[in-house]
Amino acid sequence: MEPFSVGAGLAVLGAGLAVIGAGLGIGRIGGQAMDAIARQPEAAGQVQTNMIISAALVEGCALFAIVVSLLASL
Repeated sequence: MEPFSVGAGLAVLGAGLAVIGAGLGIGRIGGQAMDAIARQPEAAGQVQTNMIISAALVEGCALFAIVVSLLASL
């Protein structure tokens, strides 16, 4: 078994930070969307569409960051 690699440890830390950041970002997007819908219920469709697109972009960036950090450990 190989000894612990500093690069692998940093990659795991980077992947963890990407997941935490994505979770916080998506949570904030959802919360702000609920506030916007509560203030203007007639705009719920547009707000929901924009929320889903924004959450997908954040999730895509997080997935890219995880892949890059894990590939960097190789």
